[in-house]
Amino acid sequence: MKSTFDLSKEEMKTYGYKIIDILVDHFDTLESKQPVHTASREKMDRIFLQEAPNKATSADEVLDFVMKNVMPYAALTSHPKSYSFVPGPSNYISTLADTLATGFNIFSGGWVGSPAAAELEIVTMNWLLKMFGFPVTKGGGIFTSGGSMANLTALVTARRVKCGDDFSKAVIYLSDQAHSSNIKAIRVLGFKKEQIRIIPTDLEFKISFNKLKNAIAKDKLEGNKPFCILASAGTTNTGTVDPLGAIADICEKENLWFHVDGAYGGAAILSKKGSALLKGIERADSLTVDPHKWFFQPYEIGCLLVKDSSWLSSTFSEKPEYLRDIEGNESEINFYDYGIQLTRRFRALKFYMSIKTYGLNAFKEAIAYNIDLAEETEDILRKSKEWEIVSPATLAVINFRYHPLGLELSEKELDALNQEISRRVVASKEALLVTTILQNQVVLRMCLINPKTSIEDVKETFLQCTTFAKEILSEWKK
Repeated sequence: MKSTFDLSKEEMKTYGYKIIDILVDHFDTLESKQPVHTASREKMDRIFLQEAPNKATSADEVLDFVMKNVMPYAALTSHPKSYSFVPGPSNYISTLADTLATGFNIFSGGWVGSPAAAELEIVTMNWLLKMFGFPVTKGGGIFTSGGSMANLTALVTARRVKCGDDFSKAVIYLSDQAHSSNIKAIRVLGFKKEQIRIIPTDLEFKISFNKLKNAIAKDKLEGNKPFCILASAGTTNTGTVDPLGAIADICEKENLWFHVDGAYGGAAILSKKGSALLKGIERADSLTVDPHKWFFQPYEIGCLLVKDSSWLSSTFSEKPEYLRDIEGNESEINFYDYGIQLTRRFRALKFYMSIKTYGLNAFKEAIAYNIDLAEETEDILRKSKEWEIVSPATLAVINFRYHPLGLELSEKELDALNQEISRRVVASKEALLVTTILQNQVVLRMCLINPKTSIEDVKETFLQCTTFAKEILSEWKK
């Protein structure tokens, strides 16, 4: 029976080839495009705001409309000069793997739905467990939509294992540089503000170890129940790694859950320098890693790893009547028992196909290159009379500000100057370079995890920043 949604074989081919041609052209010409694309809500409303149409429109006409009005108004996070937030340098193989997974509409929740999908998630999870020194035989994990869901899944698990049903006096500890998704997760779980300890960081933006120990001791004396320390392995602001080994020692001594948020920096384990910085990560009870960041995967794919897979299944497994015929045996993992989602897309395919196609060495080389690029960037800034390093290159993140020798400006004026430099760079659409706040200063931040970004790209952006800075100072004098 022909469905309303069916196209002929030739129509499908023609339409499909047209989209593939668009994608190939995009990947091929990415570096010649501008990374920044902005528009007001008013403009977007003028283009898109209309009632849902009752009558059909040709597929080509809809596609042409999308290419004219949707794609040009999205920041290109894969662009070599997209330095801000955490860029998304994807790859073509994973892009088409996602297309396959979506095209076949594979349900990746349970074994019966797709044994191969479940098996590939087991296999790729084992690859990751081995990378991070987690036990492959006992450990486990699950792919999620991203780090936010991975952190939430980890904290749900930690709460159940350490607190059971009563978490009224439970206390969790994290630094003032921990990612905002963790605070969201803690709130979603129903913890009150007074159960959260935000520990200040030191001058290197690492969690203050002494203040952490003092906070735990005070809570125990007051009758509270410390249950989890959340450490960062590559903070978003600075790329900083908390003292993982020392924190692991505390967790073992105090019987606390040790969760590491390595959503950004975890992938650096594949490089020599990154591995040294991440020493102690193998001692975590749970670990968040985001393949759609430094493993160069398209959105969305996050990951949670745990030392003992039974922690996940005992936290999330439910046995409704409508699933009783598809439970299988214990070796046939149903990933809906490992996390919050029942219906899950086949995220493992893109990770699997890209690792198999390019080889792990390609990922190792790309990550090592990114770390070296950030260090080379730091060298350039330190040799300049115009720039000041605020946070040195760490796991491919560096923070700096325009502050030439001899320039007498107040801190407020320096903040305004660097904020305006960022605004003008973004307005030029030549680079995406925004600010953050460190030590109460407005600073420019670069996250250099794109293998396509060259030192020449960075130098061009510095030149542009310097030009804008001089223009701004000249305007101020008038």
